[in-house]
Amino acid sequence: MVDVDEYREYVAGRMDGWRRTAYLLCGDWHAADDLVSIALVKLYRHWGKVSTVEHPDAYVRQILVRTMLNERRRSWRREHPVTTVPDRVAAAGGPESVADRQMFVALLGELPPRRRAVLVLRYFCDLSVEETAAQLGCSTGTVKSQTARALDSLRTRLGGAVVVEEV
Repeated sequence: MVDVDEYREYVAGRMDGWRRTAYLLCGDWHAADDLVSIALVKLYRHWGKVSTVEHPDAYVRQILVRTMLNERRRSWRREHPVTTVPDRVAAAGGPESVADRQMFVALLGELPPRRRAVLVLRYFCDLSVEETAAQLGCSTGTVKSQTARALDSLRTRLGGAVVVEEV
């Protein structure tokens, strides 16, 4: 039996973070909302089991990443928007920080989905190499190589201006 109140309380405190994670994974707010909706349905379906584990957030992140990767494999189902308009502007920072964020999200969107997922999990979600590997279902060596390649790609596009502190 699902404890609906417990589920609602858990979800309410995490929706914004999941939505931001999903956005960084797919680069589109509407697709991010779809990813989160799918995750919420799957989470509710398995809430009795998931609510008892130590890190239920990892389960949701795993749903977000796997759903995004599966959707990317089915490219024929996607629509290709002509222009992208951000849904909101960040409250903190001036126009430069907004432009920097938009540029970074655009560059992140140019990466292959797996590399994008690695960067989002490692640097946005603050997961370790081991935790990222577990989320993606791959080896730690794969996470390290995908991280290095993704960062090299960003450095190339930015002219070497990417500095990353190890998490």
